[in-house]
Amino acid sequence: MKNNPIREKSYAFALRIVKMCKWLANVMGEKVLMRQVLRSGTSVGANVEEAIGSYSEREFASKMQIAYKEALETRYWLRLLHDSQTLDDKTFDSINADCEEIVTLLSSITKTLRAKGQANEVREDEMLYFTDGEKPPCISIPNS
Repeated sequence: MKNNPIREKSYAFALRIVKMCKWLANVMGEKVLMRQVLRSGTSVGANVEEAIGSYSEREFASKMQIAYKEALETRYWLRLLHDSQTLDDKTFDSINADCEEIVTLLSSITKTLRAKGQANEVREDEMLYFTDGEKPPCISIPNS
């Protein structure tokens, strides 16, 4: 398989998140914020994998956008863990640098997809219709 930087980095990041969350739960006794960062941090790589296996360019764009949003959410939870003095500076600086790198990569990917017009397009055949054939305003089937 071809080298894919975002795939490799998001997987490695998810693994770091899992290990950090085990430490947070077992050593620090932190469970509430740990669950949040575990969910969002591992979701980044899962959505990248789904994007890679997508059937269409639209699905690929949608999954990459979701991965980007999850990376932003993870950055938030990491900052909160640090600012609440649950994560020390060294741990935070290291894992946050990885998160920022992933945010930057995904931002670049999603901007490129938007520039190519592959994101947020709704085709006529994907519109929802009332039973009389009239289209409701601004309603469409979400990307799947």
